Amino acid sequence: AQRTHEAVSVGQNDMFGGLANRTTNWKPILAAVNGYALGGGFEMALACDIIVAADSARLGLPEPRVGLMAGAGGVHRLPRMIPQKIAMGYILTGRHMTAQEAHRLGVVNEVVPRAELMPTALRWANEILECAPLSIRASKQAALMGLGHPLDIALKLEDAALNDDYFR
Repeated sequence: AQRTHEAVSVGQNDMFGGLANRTTNWKPILAAVNGYALGGGFEMALACDIIVAADSARLGLPEPRVGLMAGAGGVHRLPRMIPQKIAMGYILTGRHMTAQEAHRLGVVNEVVPRAELMPTALRWANEILECAPLSIRASKQAALMGLGHPLDIALKLEDAALNDDYFR
């Protein structure tokens, strides 16, 4: 069976293609990072579910070096992905991380040579497409809705995801 990909309508006020401020998109989103993903580019990648990076990629939130803050979610997402003290080190100094550091910290799923970047990202996408679409949706929704909650509450939120009108 052929699967189609639905386009997402983005309003004029949505930053970074609507990725950075959207918290209820239950479709898998993958990033393939090559070169520099700094500031908004890194915030877009952080908003994705899976990140594949070229071995030469550099990622970071350098906004404080120019009098700004990573206001498109970077200051919130990074500390939820890696230990708080390490995240604060990157957030407060504007330092970059290599693709290898990002992988070691758990920010990036896989690091590959530049020539293998897109084939690897497509492999990840195809592996997701081998799964049942509604199962993928429910799994992402339950996992994200349960973050930051005690297990008993997360399990109740999981029930809510499974009983969502989308599944009826």
